[in-house]
Amino acid sequence: MNTIKVSVKDRLATITLDRGKSNALNRELITELDEMLQNISADDNVGGVILTGTAPFFSAGLDLIELYDYNEEEAKSFWTLFLNFTANMVAFKKPIVAAISGHSPAGGCVMALACDYRIMAEGQYIIGLNEVPVGIIVPNSIFQLYSFWIGKAEASRSLLTGKLYNPEEALKAGLVDELVKSESLLTAAERKIKKYMELEGNTWSQTKLNIREELIAITRKDQSAELEKMLAQWWSPSTRHILKTILANLQRK
Repeated sequence: MNTIKVSVKDRLATITLDRGKSNALNRELITELDEMLQNISADDNVGGVILTGTAPFFSAGLDLIELYDYNEEEAKSFWTLFLNFTANMVAFKKPIVAAISGHSPAGGCVMALACDYRIMAEGQYIIGLNEVPVGIIVPNSIFQLYSFWIGKAEASRSLLTGKLYNPEEALKAGLVDELVKSESLLTAAERKIKKYMELEGNTWSQTKLNIREELIAITRKDQSAELEKMLAQWWSPSTRHILKTILANLQRK
């Protein structure tokens, strides 16, 4: 595996995103993480997962530098992969806690939202879904995932402005469940997930799936019509201009 690190101790798997400084999500990282979670789901020797990164990032979201150069077929394939990956994370039957080690906008936030509990490091970090200012149409499945945790009104307001929350704002909104100092992040995540893992496994998993029944159905449904609209906007001159400006800023850093 080139983009993630995995360790298992006492039936607890810790997956650390490990793709450069920002853990930007490209095809390789999404594929490796998706396959690892599917393997863990089927492994009776693993009872839960902590998903984390390395400060100052959890994940910066989708790798726009790589995506920008995709042709139409590659772009459609990637977005299909990402939406399927999100659906798989939402339906992951075992406990999974996000230990958010730093910045977590856009796709990084989506991963955290798919988890059962989010613990974020204190600091000058941001989290949220800022796709609209970038020129990316947000599909209903992602909106429903956002609103599952923070409510439809707050999700609507924040999505339409691309609001990014600092840790204190995220806690107040219900976007994250707990704030801790960076050095205590994994300890806090372990403490939380072990409480889940102490409970009878099948009872916990089936209850989780029952709670998420509607959300699972929404993320797993055919999204091809929405994807076509997303891709049309992705290739529009206005979005390409926004992306080109963003990439120029990124490459200057």
